[in-house]
Amino acid sequence: MPRRIDYDWELPPEIQQRLGGASYGAQRIIHEQGHLLVILHEPPAGPGADRKPAVFLRKPDGAWFHKGNDPGERAFAKLLESYRAALGTFEIRHQSAKTAEELFQILGPLIPLTRAAMNMQATLQAAREAVKDDLMLIDLRDLSVEITRGMELLLADTRMSLDYRLAHAAEVQARSTREVSRAQHKLNTIAALTFPLMAVGAAFGMNLHSGMENMPVWMYWAIFAGGLFLGILLRVWVKAPEAPLPAAEPAPARKK
Repeated sequence: MPRRIDYDWELPPEIQQRLGGASYGAQRIIHEQGHLLVILHEPPAGPGADRKPAVFLRKPDGAWFHKGNDPGERAFAKLLESYRAALGTFEIRHQSAKTAEELFQILGPLIPLTRAAMNMQATLQAAREAVKDDLMLIDLRDLSVEITRGMELLLADTRMSLDYRLAHAAEVQARSTREVSRAQHKLNTIAALTFPLMAVGAAFGMNLHSGMENMPVWMYWAIFAGGLFLGILLRVWVKAPEAPLPAAEPAPARKK
């Protein structure tokens, strides 16, 4: 089981007791004895990516530190800039996306990134309320609000674009299905009209003596008319509507 990284700084015992042994956990603040520990996450790289902590400590004298004794102001600004850079990358990908597959590939990693940005904004707001005289926290909080709003809008636009493409594809498929059904209906109508004529023609076209070789011409037209009449009857039978389904019986009333 992995253990939490202990950085090279001194933390009050009250803060140490609120930290787990395996990791720093979710994004949050711990404010004890004038020390403000701000636990944030670096931008996630994918839906199932591990959340890498970015831990900052503000001491009672106002000095900021990052993962030990490193100066914290520049690292704080760099962290938020990485979120803004990720937002810019996804905006470019969204503008160039042409297919539903490309939009889906954007949507997958954008969801956890937006969630991480929202949690970061809430954490910085809590830090701002805990230490109200730190101007850097105000600027960082305002920047996180801007980043989070941009990610939420991009996420909504991506979902709407994906829904539109799926609905458009379904509409095109439905239109194509209707055209195929209409063409098939026309072919079935033609087949129903000509099937009896083809059957009669095939019967009289056999090289067998039927006794009708010397019959008058009007008999030919009579047979033709009879075959056409049978075709009309067959067409009417094919297009006959189905019997309506019986109405459902009402459910029996419950006894009180």
